[in-house]
Amino acid sequence: MKNITTNNIVFITGAFVHNSSWEEWQRYFESKGYNTVAPAWPYKDAPTAADLRNRQPNDTDLAALTLDELIDHYAKIVSSYPEKPIIIGHSLGGLITQILVNRGLAAAGIAIHPVPPLGVFPYEFSFLKAGWKALGLFTSLKKTYLMSFKDWQYAFVNTMPLEAQKEAYEKYTIPESKTVAGGGLTSAAKVDFAKPHAPLLITSGELDTIIPAHLNNRNYKAYKQSGSILDYKEFKGRNHYVLGQPTWKEDADYILEWLNKQ
Repeated sequence: MKNITTNNIVFITGAFVHNSSWEEWQRYFESKGYNTVAPAWPYKDAPTAADLRNRQPNDTDLAALTLDELIDHYAKIVSSYPEKPIIIGHSLGGLITQILVNRGLAAAGIAIHPVPPLGVFPYEFSFLKAGWKALGLFTSLKKTYLMSFKDWQYAFVNTMPLEAQKEAYEKYTIPESKTVAGGGLTSAAKVDFAKPHAPLLITSGELDTIIPAHLNNRNYKAYKQSGSILDYKEFKGRNHYVLGQPTWKEDADYILEWLNKQ
């Protein structure tokens, strides 16, 4: 008997990018019979990334957003379904996915290149280099952080052609709350690794610098044997812009096949 009966999927966006980054994924999963939503974060409810960039420096509500509030925002959304939905999250959205799975709110969870929960220490130099500015050290937490194109090249789109890097930056990059980013180092990011949970898949990318594959593998290995379904997959040739790389459909197909097995 299968564990998953729902055909509803909630996609959760990570930090630094607009929720429209899920559009192709939504169309593809809907063509396979799923109902999907990709709700924006609080205070990111604008049609385009450019709209959100233009809100600086007046986007103070976003600047004050906390990780606890963000998690509760998505918990409320997934709890509104008559039966638990499938949750698929990328990066910080992957961390939120793991937390919501841990709370028993998902029929299944897929964490794509997730930010690690508390207790999985990210000691990799590339993680620190790519992400430390978002923490707001020595800068005002009352202002949002917008990743520079140079930092975007390193953290998200490394190895891609320059024109593709520029196109992705203009289309998706948005200001971010430093308090949300800092929340990843607090109890808000805690997961009980020993607690039984719904089926969970964690994926990683060989070329990801901000969330290296080795870090995702430690995240996976932190879970204790509880009889729950837990799987891990590392994809070759993937950077952190995995949702928009030409290979995205291969990743989506792997996830669809994994869901069908459950």
